[in-house]
Amino acid sequence: MSKTDIIIHDEKDNVGVIVVDKVNNGQECECWIMENNKSIKIQAIKEIPLGHKIALKNLSDGDTILKYGHDIGKVVKLINKGDHVHVHNVKTKKW
Repeated sequence: MSKTDIIIHDEKDNVGVIVVDKVNNGQECECWIMENNKSIKIQAIKEIPLGHKIALKNLSDGDTILKYGHDIGKVVKLINKGDHVHVHNVKTKKW
């Protein structure tokens, strides 16, 4: 098996977490889904640093971000599959 670039905690998640120093623009990334020990690939469309999230599908304004199988916030700006998911395009639903 190749080196894992991204960990996805739950099959329902729509984001994964970068677990290498960074992924580069255009890089085909190896993803490991912890819940069922499956592997998938996704192409990063921007450089994304360690610990940050990547979108696993296109997400529209108002969509819910799922990580660990749980709601962690809402999309406030269109996010394309493979894009960086962070404070510039996701906000908490608490306020």
